[in-house]
This record gives sequence, structure tokens and C-alpha cells, in this order.
Amino acid sequence: ALGRERIVFPRTTDKNGNLVTCSAYWWTTGFFPGMLCLLYNETQDDSLHILANKYLSELEPLKYSTVNHDIGWIINSSYGNFYRLYKNEYYGGVIVQAAKSLTSSRYNPSARAVRSWDDVDWIKERGWGFPVNIDNMMNLELLTTAFKISKDSSFLRIAINHADATMWNHFRDDNSSYHLLDYDPVTGEVKKKLTVQGYADSSSWARGQAWGLYGFTMMYRETEELRYLEQAQKIAEFIVNHPNLPEDKIPYWDFDAPDIPNTYRDASAGAIICSALIELSQFVEEKRSLKYLSVAKQQLLTLSSPAYQAGLGENACFILKHGVGALPGGSEVDVPLLYADYYYVEALIRLKELLQSGTPPY
Repeated sequence: ALGRERIVFPRTTDKNGNLVTCSAYWWTTGFFPGMLCLLYNETQDDSLHILANKYLSELEPLKYSTVNHDIGWIINSSYGNFYRLYKNEYYGGVIVQAAKSLTSSRYNPSARAVRSWDDVDWIKERGWGFPVNIDNMMNLELLTTAFKISKDSSFLRIAINHADATMWNHFRDDNSSYHLLDYDPVTGEVKKKLTVQGYADSSSWARGQAWGLYGFTMMYRETEELRYLEQAQKIAEFIVNHPNLPEDKIPYWDFDAPDIPNTYRDASAGAIICSALIELSQFVEEKRSLKYLSVAKQQLLTLSSPAYQAGLGENACFILKHGVGALPGGSEVDVPLLYADYYYVEALIRLKELLQSGTPPY
């Protein structure tokens, strides 16, 4: 008998433009069915729904995974979107189980945070005890959603504790963020502040700033705690006022890269910032709201131009060009990235819904 069809997920391209795929356990996999869900909701094209469900079923076993902090991303961007739009109990059950797996295996009460990565070789070589990256803010929406579904307050408490620890420890005086903190797993003290994907430990890796902006904006939406709104605005002001942010508003891969302007832009950071600014614009006073929307609109115009948007059928069928994954390691540099496409589509939909709503001052 023929074996079950092996499903692979689009990830990026190689340097020759050929599609690179990955298995369900890579951190970006939820973005593909999630993007299909968003597009199906806009178009009602049944073929998108059928394809999305095919990929969703491949991700369902991950709800029991305890070896990956990015289960929050994977499940929330996929099942989370379907649940948010259609409130199906089956999708909700997957979300709650994934949240149980995440919190039971990775939360440390001393650090008040959820661990990033496991004790794989490259972590052991560095001697880290309990690493937590800024990216991890993006996994918290799985927990807040699981709380709303299950009414289990431990999910919300852990999300709040992690956000608070990040707010207290990850940020510098200028409101930029370190990429990674290493906590002492016993005492909860911060031992090191470093980077993995940025230019230097003290630099401002662009996508890291984007994750922080998006994560704290989301945490304000989910909790209505004003400290998260204040933190999101501090990050937004750092980004939109930065002297190294180009006029077209798509950031260089690191705000402190030494070879600016002769270095790579990161379309993924631009798309994430754009989507976050559109949401944040709805939570702030009018003058700041208009400023954030102005930047977001410029980002969408830039990303929608031939400089960043690929022609139909080109770019291995990814929408955007010029993403930067991890430049210091030489991984995914100046290539399309699935999550850039996802947040670009999300930003377009968010702006469309905002403009259609007629909410002042628009």
C-alpha cells in the first residue's frame, strides 16, 4: 500500500532561488496555514480552506510537544487564527493542550519566564542556564487565548509574569531590547545579556525590536494592563524615531549594523513592525495614532513595490523578497521568509478593516 503523503512546509529559498521546505517542527510552520486562513476569510475561496486544513492536521501532534518554546507561535498562528475567526471547539482544544505542554515543561517560577530553546549542543557550548529571547513575547498569545477558552488562570498568570520579566530585564535605557537573556534557573537572576542573531550584544537587532513591539501591543490588547501599552509605545518611539530607519521605513537588519547604508534590509522586521503599529494606533491618542499609521502605510507601500514584492510565480511563490533570518550565522540572508509574508498579509487586512470601520480620526 502507498504510504501517507509526506507534507512539507515552505520556509525560504536557497541562494539560487530554489524552494527550501521544512518539517512540522520548524518554528515557522504555523504561518503557512495561518496565512491561508486569513486569505480564505478575505476571499471565501474554498481551495484555500481545504489546503489550510491539510497543513493544520500535520501540526496537531505538536500540541503535546514539550521540546520547543515556539509551539506557541506554531499553534497560535495556525489554530489560533482559525479559532479567532470561527470559534470552533476543536481548534480551541488544540490551543489549550498546546498551552499545557508549553507551560508545564518550560516555565520557571524563579525567572518568572518561559524558556527559549533546549539544551542542544550549541546552547551547551555557551554554558547558558535558562535562555530567554525577546522573540518569546510572541508565544504568549497562545497562553492568553488558552485562558479565555479554558478559564484556567495559570495560563494568564504565566503570560503576565513572562511579559513583566521581559519588560524589567530585556530593555535598555533607550527602550531598545537585548536579543537574549540568560537567567540563573535557581535564583532567577539575570547572568548575561547577549545576542544570537543581531550584530552585537549591545546592538538593536531589528526583528528583535519588532517582536517586542508586537508582543507588548498584543499583551495590552489581551490584558488591558496600561504598563504594556506604555512599553509598546516606548518601543514604537525607539523604532519610528531612529536615525538609521530609512525613509521608506523598512529597517536594516540591525539598527546598529556598522556598514549602514551598505547592508541588508529586513522585510520581515518591516512587516512585523507595520502590523503592530496598525494595531497600536488604535490604543493611543490621536497625534501618536496618526504618526504610527503614517509609518505603517509607508511600510506597506514600500513592501508592495517592485523593490520588495515579487512578481507572480517568481521568488519560489513567496510574496516578499529581502528578508534576513540570522546574518551572523550566515543563515537565510537576503531571501524570502514565510513569516515576512504572513505579517505583510496580516498588516494589509488590519489596515483594510481599520479604514472600512471609519473609526476616528480616519
